[in-house]
Amino acid sequence: MSSAVEKAREVDVVIVGAGFGGMYALYKLRNSGLNLAVIEAGSDVGGTWYWNRYPGARCDVPSIEYSYSFSDELQQEWNWTEIMAAQPEILSYANHVADRFDLRKDITFDTRVTAAHFQEADQRWLVTTDSGERISARFCIMATGCLSVPNTPEITGQEDFQGPIYHTGRWPAEGVDFTGIRVGLIGTGSSGVQSVPVLAEQAQHLTVFQRTPNYTMPAGNAPLSEEFIARAKQDYPEIRQQQRASQVGIVGYGFGFGGIAGMEEATNSILETTEEQRAAALEAKGFAAIRDYADIQIDPQANELGCEMYRQQVRRIVDDPDTAEGLLPRDYPLGCKRPVIDIGYYEAFNRDNVTLVDLRKGGIERITATGVATEQGDFEFDALVYATGFDAMTGALLSMDIQGRDNQRLSEHWQAGPKTYLGLQMSGFPNLFTITGPGSPSVLSNMLVSIEQHVDWIADCINYLDQQGLKTIEALPEAESEWVEHVNAVAEGTMFTAPSCNSWYLGANIPGKPRIFMPYVGGVGEYRRRCDEIADNGYQGFALG
Repeated sequence: MSSAVEKAREVDVVIVGAGFGGMYALYKLRNSGLNLAVIEAGSDVGGTWYWNRYPGARCDVPSIEYSYSFSDELQQEWNWTEIMAAQPEILSYANHVADRFDLRKDITFDTRVTAAHFQEADQRWLVTTDSGERISARFCIMATGCLSVPNTPEITGQEDFQGPIYHTGRWPAEGVDFTGIRVGLIGTGSSGVQSVPVLAEQAQHLTVFQRTPNYTMPAGNAPLSEEFIARAKQDYPEIRQQQRASQVGIVGYGFGFGGIAGMEEATNSILETTEEQRAAALEAKGFAAIRDYADIQIDPQANELGCEMYRQQVRRIVDDPDTAEGLLPRDYPLGCKRPVIDIGYYEAFNRDNVTLVDLRKGGIERITATGVATEQGDFEFDALVYATGFDAMTGALLSMDIQGRDNQRLSEHWQAGPKTYLGLQMSGFPNLFTITGPGSPSVLSNMLVSIEQHVDWIADCINYLDQQGLKTIEALPEAESEWVEHVNAVAEGTMFTAPSCNSWYLGANIPGKPRIFMPYVGGVGEYRRRCDEIADNGYQGFALG
């Protein structure tokens, strides 16, 4: 055994992250009798929902379905209160799960993994933390989350601002009281759209700096009745079966969400409607009318008709014509980004204390001591909020020094964009697994469904290796390349890969990040079938050592 490994704490599996992926991996693998260590940067469990405490933070999947299915007792005892649960309730659920299954005893909190190096002589991973601890493990599972590394753009003068600065992805646990405060908010992605209505109610004045208007859908949120909860608990077996088998479908503003039961698939064609019919549909159903048309995701002409319906509805809601015009998305299609949900977003711009700065008319020049200077003029405020999203899907992995065979760095392997086989493994990195990694349904699905499927597959894989007396599993280069090609081929012809679509699915929000389509859009059910088939065929596409 090498000297580096001799001085390290030995376990069977090290898990990086204690969000929903890491928590379930810990539960599942502990029940397999394996010795485990979990390393978590936060002070407690919850992952995304631990860090994202910004005002208005809420899930975009029905809470009844955004939950674990591995324990019927857990399903029956937990009661959700709203259709779309807010961050505090989801974090309470995570804490309940950790308490119920005594997960914290195997988790080291307030600690970051700085490096993970594969030791070829020992066929083990040597994991190093910022506390100086070294852990030697047969397997390393990255449960680092798809949206866990905040993206803060480089803007001249950031260090000059004299007031407090916040990022929605790293919100203070104790919250922030903006009563009587002038607030500037940069960014109108999901966190910005959800924050604006809440900040508008608190702040003396809210100035919203918008680079790209978003397409957003009213959440339709409401309290859950006792009758609904009781019926859902009774129907959980059927709900879970539908989630796992769900195929790609054109719903909402595009291909959506795999892993949600009973999601109605659009069947109508917008190209077969008249202008009068579309106007009547908007009058009757608002934004939801756009959901009825199947061809908006695959036909550019149909998509533009859907975009115009959307813009008409915004004009119906926002009183000031100039503000409404500034909020209208143009130059990119409906469905190229994950739909955002909101509660009163457009209505907030009818308030006297909310100002929209449409940066398409002149961008930000610098941040000053008292606010932001733009090509349109200067704006002053007392506190600054970045709602600028994440280095999605790859940011957390690339922030660590991960080295595989022959000391190859993951950053080198992914120099032209993230390459994986099934979103589970990378060629040259034996026994290293990624939960909901690039190349899997991940962010285009109900994450809890995808997390459970990945963890179950990994647990079965480790069990298979042990039963066969094998030490390593590693994706073959050709299998990895073929899968990357397949992921991009499936997305081809949809609005996700339209030339005008610059989404974080492609890494377009991070300067210098290679553009490659990262999530798998073929459907949760089809993806599960392929993963099971590959395992049943003796882990086809993997080298077993």
